[in-house]
Amino acid sequence: MDIIKQIENEQLRIDLPQFKAGDTVKVHTRILEGGKERIQMFQGAVLRVRRGTTNATFTVRKVSDGVGVERIFPLHSPYLERVEVVSEGKVRRSRIYYLRQRKGKAARIKTKNLWD
Repeated sequence: MDIIKQIENEQLRIDLPQFKAGDTVKVHTRILEGGKERIQMFQGAVLRVRRGTTNATFTVRKVSDGVGVERIFPLHSPYLERVEVVSEGKVRRSRIYYLRQRKGKAARIKTKNLWD
């Protein structure tokens, strides 16, 4: 059992910033299409962060052309190039699924003041 934990700890990424639900992030992922490789950016609000060892994930939601799009990213994936925190959100829940029913201005998240 100790060997499994050791192998998992070798695969964990420590270069990613700390973020939580409500934060707006830019996620840069490596996309392989045929023989070509490119970086694709996905910017949106973090709905949830699922903690764990190698199975940790986070869900990001954005609205594109009036349609809500959600993606689940593995936190320790080698295809995850980098994650940038654009702004910190002021929310009181760890999972903000209620944004799915909101539209327009009601779907906005207040930004956290750093001096409070």
